Amino acid sequence: MELRQADAAEVLRRLRRAHGQLGGVIAMIEAGRDCDEVVTQLAATSRALDRAGFKIVAGGLRQCLEADPSNPDSARAEAELEHLFLSLA
Repeated sequence: MELRQADAAEVLRRLRRAHGQLGGVIAMIEAGRDCDEVVTQLAATSRALDRAGFKIVAGGLRQCLEADPSNPDSARAEAELEHLFLSLA
């Protein structure tokens, strides 16, 4: 399964945002910032990562729906996507 170009661009945008947020969390801890502020920023980072993962799985699901159901690989792809989805939970 490969990501469509538009999906890949969206995933990369989300991952770059999470990367920046994580850098902010590290800097906040190093600067001794308040725990509430650090946790808030860490939660935002976690959501950005989750959304990137969900976008990847959603793209795969879309491809499965468009796939030929008589293709034996489509059932395997569906099982793999289910495993990926559950790994995000």
